[in-house]
This record gives sequence, C-alpha cells and structure tokens, in this order.
Amino acid sequence: MAKKAFHLFFPQNLIKEPIMFLVARDHHLILNIRRARITDKAGEATVELEGNAQDLEKAERIFKEKGVKVENVLGDVIE
Repeated sequence: MAKKAFHLFFPQNLIKEPIMFLVARDHHLILNIRRARITDKAGEATVELEGNAQDLEKAERIFKEKGVKVENVLGDVIE
C-alpha cells in the first residue's frame, strides 16, 4: 500500500461537506486526519491517505475538482 500526505484548504462553501470521508470511502482509502482547523470562513486539514497508488491519485484529483486546494506534504507529518 502507498501512503501520501496532503494539506487541504477548504473554501467557506465546502466546510460543512464530508468531502474527506466520501473520497476515502469511495476509493477504499484509509484516512488519518493529523491536524485540522475549521472556522466559519474556511477550513484546513493535514491528512494522510493510504491505499493503492491509483486511488491516491484519483483522490487528489477529486479534491481539486470539488474546489479544495491541495498541497503535497513532504516528509513525515507530525511525528
């Protein structure tokens, strides 16, 4: 299994949507939320996703298509 970490930035119109859950569930990925901060104006989360490489690529594409800004995290996340 492959593992990838992302910083996700959610605009105001998406903060109440269960996007991370749905993407992980629909693509058979294990979601680990390492850090998150949600306000009434925006949200951000640092997450690790684990699964097969193709599903990780699809997940990243879907986040972007839904309007989530995605940044790859290099190295370990919060040891």
